[in-house]
Amino acid sequence: MPAGTHLSLDLSTLYLVATLVAALLGAMLLFFWRKDQIAALGWWGAAYLLGAASVALWTVGGPDLGFTLSLAVNVVGFIACGLVWDAARVFHGRAANWSVVIAGPLLWIVADVMLDPSAAQARMIIGAGIVAFYAALTAAELGRERRRRLRARWPALIVPLLHGGALMLPILLGDMFRGHSGGVSGIWVAVFAAELVLYAAGTVFVIFMLVSERTVTAHKTAASIDPLTGLLNRRGFGEATARMIEREAKAGRPITVMIFDIDHFKSVNDRFGHAAGDDVLKVFADVVAGSLRITDLVGRVGGEEFAALLPCTTEEALLAAERVREAFEASGVLIDEVPLETTVSIGIAGGPANTELEVLMASADTALYQAKRGGRNRVEVAIEQPLSLQKTRRALASSAAARPAEAFAVPANAAIDIRI
Repeated sequence: MPAGTHLSLDLSTLYLVATLVAALLGAMLLFFWRKDQIAALGWWGAAYLLGAASVALWTVGGPDLGFTLSLAVNVVGFIACGLVWDAARVFHGRAANWSVVIAGPLLWIVADVMLDPSAAQARMIIGAGIVAFYAALTAAELGRERRRRLRARWPALIVPLLHGGALMLPILLGDMFRGHSGGVSGIWVAVFAAELVLYAAGTVFVIFMLVSERTVTAHKTAASIDPLTGLLNRRGFGEATARMIEREAKAGRPITVMIFDIDHFKSVNDRFGHAAGDDVLKVFADVVAGSLRITDLVGRVGGEEFAALLPCTTEEALLAAERVREAFEASGVLIDEVPLETTVSIGIAGGPANTELEVLMASADTALYQAKRGGRNRVEVAIEQPLSLQKTRRALASSAAARPAEAFAVPANAAIDIRI
């Protein structure tokens, strides 16, 4: 470029670029909405397309649009701003709030009708205030997920806040932004056009960052959940119990482990097939989840073996285990319209919260073995505190030869096995 030559970019070109960027981003969001079936992406895509249409009409028509069409164009733009906020609500699983979405456009309609046609400054203040209001709501909604650290949330907060702040600058700083005719200076109008492009691109970046984070979280959750029963699998149970043990150890509270084993489960699979066995497993999962507290952790750690970690004493866990046993026995499972007798054997081991999970599991497993040997459909409690992993392993190895002294039985009123 020759020396002394200046590159000139008029406002129409800037707003045309903003329109094209918003339209392309809106189309992309709608594409991913159709592809991934994420409702919030559809809302965001619709908002971007409405915003692009509003900016395009305003850029092409300008003052020649006339009062009615100009009013309609601005109303569409404000609806687009409200939809961006509503999309954030939908993304977080909240219901859409149409009353707030249309509140901004209604305020603009009232102001536009009541204000004198020459009151351009007042219209600018009201319009900027409405957009800034929706931007603040969007920032609050995108940043409402408190399970993430602030460092992970800051892009979702700062992008809409910067957009709202940029629109409010002419109001806050007044004369610095006014041109010779009393309106906003041309240079600042150009700055706002560039900011609009950056805001559109930045918001989409935030959207896909949030969607990606949620997808990763969903995959991690799926990797920790048993698909048949909906309970934690062995991996998920181990990770969740490690966090609970650490928390309870800091509070100085005891913990108790239960191990459940469905009696004669193999005979159900052999006689009625694995589909019937799966039904029994699902029934037991519902029973144990419904019989324990929401603060207790339950997982499926083997084929027909389940485990639970309770932040309570052994005595409290014993009562809970009896509830599970009785509820499963009375669950009324039917196979080919024939009731199936269902029972479960349960082993319990408790100790201070700083006891290793593997130690408690091994001790509870010893107690479970005693419940099986004692006739099934019963609860066995390891009464000696597990002191070391080596000790519990020795007890587990010797339990096949003799009943260990550290376990006592809590028999059921009637031991009913699955006899098929």
